[in-house]
Amino acid sequence: MRHFVYLHGFASSPQSSKACFLADRLRAYDRTLHCPDLNQPDFSTLTTTRMIDRVNDELRSLAEGPVVLIGSSLGAFVALHLVEQLLVRGVSTHPVERLILLAPAFDFGRAGMDDLGEDGLVSWQQNGWLDVPHYAYGETCPVHYELYADAARYDSFAVHSAAPTLIVHGRHDEVVDPVTVETFAAPRQHVRLVMVDDGHQLSGSLDRVWSETVSFLDLDNRR
Repeated sequence: MRHFVYLHGFASSPQSSKACFLADRLRAYDRTLHCPDLNQPDFSTLTTTRMIDRVNDELRSLAEGPVVLIGSSLGAFVALHLVEQLLVRGVSTHPVERLILLAPAFDFGRAGMDDLGEDGLVSWQQNGWLDVPHYAYGETCPVHYELYADAARYDSFAVHSAAPTLIVHGRHDEVVDPVTVETFAAPRQHVRLVMVDDGHQLSGSLDRVWSETVSFLDLDNRR
């Protein structure tokens, strides 16, 4: 059985617009989109390592079978490094056969907080907490500095996994530099990069995301 798992972005949720859109489209193909809540058990102590563990728990709850892993922004960062860990561990009960990365935040733990500036990062480290807008909760929430420190331990450009990968990224992305994504994709023959005229949310490109997904996963021939 082929499983579809969606990882939402930072300060988002399983009820995000992209998650709902993809779940609805997959439902027409009699497929279920599993969307673990990466905020749990507590958003304030969020780390990449904890999110990877959370997704591993989700995979263990599924029947054996290959997985299509779809990640958005920070969720794409998590997806990439989860696959790398599974490769190292040699886990075969839920092999990730395909990756779909939407506006992937490949540099989340390195350049991903550049908007804070050096002083902002120092202040965050010294205070321990940073208040950020949580879009799903509709309020400002604190998040611990370990989010940044832990993410910095993961180098997206050092991954060895060669799982077939589709990336859809906006040319006008205001959060993740398109050059970073192009640099990641260029030397990797297993990666297909689709650039669209859109921003980070890809809200104007969902139909394109879906058409690329159908083609990439050969869904019309796998009903």
